[in-house]
Amino acid sequence: MTEKPSGQAVTELPPTDRRAHHITIVSETFPPEINGVANTMKHLCQGLVQRGHAVTVVRPGQRREGNGLFDCNGDGLCSRQLIVSGLPLPGYKDLQFGLCRPSTLKNLWQNRRPDAVYVATQGPLGIAAVSAARKLQIPVISGFHTNFHSYSRYYGVGALERLLCAYGRWFHNRTALTLVPTRKMQAVTRSMGITNAGLWARGVDCQRFTPHKRDEGLRKGWGLGENDKAVLYVGRLALEKNIRKAVACFERIKGLHANARFILVGDGPLRRQLEERHPDYIFCGTRQGDDLARHYASGDLFLFPSKTDTFGNVVLEAMASGLAVVAFDDAAAAEHIRHEENGLKAPLTEDESFINNALRLADQPSLLQRIRAQARLDALELSWHSQIEQFEQLVLNQPAQARYHGVNKQSIQTL
Repeated sequence: MTEKPSGQAVTELPPTDRRAHHITIVSETFPPEINGVANTMKHLCQGLVQRGHAVTVVRPGQRREGNGLFDCNGDGLCSRQLIVSGLPLPGYKDLQFGLCRPSTLKNLWQNRRPDAVYVATQGPLGIAAVSAARKLQIPVISGFHTNFHSYSRYYGVGALERLLCAYGRWFHNRTALTLVPTRKMQAVTRSMGITNAGLWARGVDCQRFTPHKRDEGLRKGWGLGENDKAVLYVGRLALEKNIRKAVACFERIKGLHANARFILVGDGPLRRQLEERHPDYIFCGTRQGDDLARHYASGDLFLFPSKTDTFGNVVLEAMASGLAVVAFDDAAAAEHIRHEENGLKAPLTEDESFINNALRLADQPSLLQRIRAQARLDALELSWHSQIEQFEQLVLNQPAQARYHGVNKQSIQTL
């Protein structure tokens, strides 16, 4: 084992031969959709293409796209795409389940056999892909990107959590390897009975997300003076993101610093309710690219109250932008934030500590500035290049038979 600067252990893998391979990525969300999984898929596909691989993407159609097999248009994301039908995901109207017969994928892969298939999502499209790859004995690897089983608690259907856990166990144990982004998620998936979890972390684009994009004109538009604090939240405005804890936290900050402003970047089902209750908050909606980077860099303090994320790419983006992150000791924060050095983090069960950490940063300018500077320095060590290389080695070093005998009957019987 070797140690990365962030403190994250990385398993040494045998070198992958540098010939070009054909890798298929199966995902029910993909750019230009905006969420953590789509963002990860963008960097993954771009990185694999840049390393010379042929990448085929299988995904549901977006915005009235027609179904079928298409060559890509030179955007650098992939070589070609198979676009399938889809249905909206309940509670996430902008996302879809993909609908595809295993036989369709089997025929596609018999004509042009991939060296490996990576299934990023657990829906019907993922099931079809795993089934087709197993029949053809193509190594198939899955990703654990979303804690859907834990979301059930936030929508009044907590009784479904055990069923969703059983489903996840069945799904992932049918693949040769399940990639998770943190050591904590390795432990979580093992506790679920997923026996094959491997670590694949995330990177951040420090050229796009940088303090140099701070925009004083934007800050003035938010109503901030030179020394006033912009408290930033970036993400989905939804119950499972624990957004109400961020609101409670900001209200405490505002009680002591009347000129502070709460800047919310993103959209979701709680936006209208939040706008009605807090007309003084600044709702920026969904932002992308350099515009998003400008919003990050123009903030000061970043709140990440989620307790359900498997990772949280926004934590690394905030660090790269030179923000002081306040988070719970979970997901990306558990991996990359060193308390009182490059951010502040609270135990998962201590909501008041989360708020107190934010108040400390608002009250102590020297601590805030020191943490912001160190966060940027640490983010510079977290390149996507190294993560793509790690993914390549994990996926392409799977044996030809893909160890499908690892599926255990107990996990199927408990579904």
